[in-house]
Amino acid sequence: MADGKTIVLGVTGGIAAYKAADLVSRLVKDRCQVHVIMTEAATQFVSPLTFRTLSGNPVSTDLFSEPGTWNVRHISLAEKADLMVIAPATANIIGKIAQGIADDMLSTTVMAARCPVLIAPAMNVNMYLNPIVQENIRSLEKHGFYFIGPAAGHLACGTQGQGRMVEAAVIQEKIMDLFLGKHDFAGKKILVTAGPTREYLDPIRFLTNRSTGTMGYSLAKAAACRGAAVHLVTGPTCLADPLGIKITKVESAREMQAAVEEIFPEMDIVIKTAAVADYRPKITANQKIKKKDGDLSLSLARNPDILLELGRKKKHQILVGFAAETESLLEYAQEKMIAKNLDLIVANNIKEEGAGFGTTTNIVTIITKEGQMHRLPQMTKIDTAHAILDHLRMLAE
Repeated sequence: MADGKTIVLGVTGGIAAYKAADLVSRLVKDRCQVHVIMTEAATQFVSPLTFRTLSGNPVSTDLFSEPGTWNVRHISLAEKADLMVIAPATANIIGKIAQGIADDMLSTTVMAARCPVLIAPAMNVNMYLNPIVQENIRSLEKHGFYFIGPAAGHLACGTQGQGRMVEAAVIQEKIMDLFLGKHDFAGKKILVTAGPTREYLDPIRFLTNRSTGTMGYSLAKAAACRGAAVHLVTGPTCLADPLGIKITKVESAREMQAAVEEIFPEMDIVIKTAAVADYRPKITANQKIKKKDGDLSLSLARNPDILLELGRKKKHQILVGFAAETESLLEYAQEKMIAKNLDLIVANNIKEEGAGFGTTTNIVTIITKEGQMHRLPQMTKIDTAHAILDHLRMLAE
């Protein structure tokens, strides 16, 4: 999606400047052409040589330095750029841009740019919450500037709160979303479930499965990127919370059922990717179960079938299920679609290399209610998510 795109990255003076090096590396791996502009303050935190080495291009630090070829460099970069990114963005640069001040290489290039501009703020929490800074951000948003973050956490100044620059991987994903440029789910409300559930035997042990939640999180991010209002209901995962998405965290199948049924009536589309446990222990011990001589037998009770209940209750909603199988993939998936009154089902063989749990890629077959089958090649899970949404778009029209 970003192959061959030109990105001008502005780096301003803050400790988070080190994260910008990771961002450049990631974008180059995505086959982007990256040109870095550093403010004078930024050079006190990271050497221009770092960015020149990572990007393979000269680094601009001075508005009046001699260009490599005869051109007005800030205009040249502004015209080249498919996207400008400022990461980290201090309160100072945000204020200058908001007021139209162009007094260094970065602010001058922003003023000359006609491409989208993505800003990743990073500063002390009190600076970020200052009404003037907030007013400047709102003003830039009204003018079409994009913002991502900041995240909350421990700050370099020793305080806690909102002000951390989001990680390079998050900015990279947002950049890919901006290049994708689709907003075909604007106005739609989409519920996505993700991850495994846990069914406790005692306070320490539980029954679960190998789901990491990556496919569900990818669908939630892709839907939000394409304009939907997304609510993610997720079991326990190690994944970072996606920005701009409402999240409800649960553990057990019954907790997931309660959360989903409360949200369901107001949704337009429901995508059930969660790997929900079919059974739970009939009795959960209050104390740790101690090891004894002989075997231990567990008595299991059937968990509610959330997807089946949604299929019975649905009215206007489009309902999508997933079938993760180890055999008879298409046969079982079609049976599940009919039994649970689904509009679409996504089937994958978890034994197939490059598919299933714990991978960054997936190989799926999308099956419609009319029996049409669309087998997709091996793709990253975010690309798989967009392909699924492409099929859903036709149902939602």
